[in-house]
Formats: sequence, C-alpha cells, structure tokens
Amino acid sequence: MEEEMSLYSLANLRTMEIIDINTGAKLGFIKDLKIDCDENKIVSIILPPQTDRISWFTKSEDIELSWDSVKKIGVDVVLVDAGSIAS
Repeated sequence: MEEEMSLYSLANLRTMEIIDINTGAKLGFIKDLKIDCDENKIVSIILPPQTDRISWFTKSEDIELSWDSVKKIGVDVVLVDAGSIAS
C-alpha cells in the first residue's frame, strides 16, 4: 500500500499546538522554521520560550527542536519527542 502524503502550509502548521509525547506537556505553537535551501527540507522548528521559565531578570531564549523530533502531524496538533526540554 502506498502511504498518503499530506501537505501543510506554514500558516496551518503555526495554528497547531506542539505536544511532547513523553510528558504530554503543551510546548506552545510554532514560531518559525529553519529550512535548508540547498537540500529543500525543514531542519528544525522554533518554539517560543516556556512561560514558566521566564523571569524579569533572565533573557528568554527560543526553543529549537530538530525536525527529526517530530513524530506525527495530526489535524490540530504536532507530536514531538522533546526529550528533556519540556520540564
């Protein structure tokens, strides 16, 4: 059987919530993508910093997840293996 290929626009991906499959934690929504223009593929997804980690005195940094960590793209969520970042 042939696997059906799904196409998603960037606008559509940005409306999908990112969920860590290990903890079930909601990581937020896609802020940006890194794309390798030579290879024509997505390298990583950029997420905004976790709100519970932001304080007045620390610089908040975006979270970068390798595209390889994306396990499944559903109708309204993206499931990722975020490892240790989603604590």
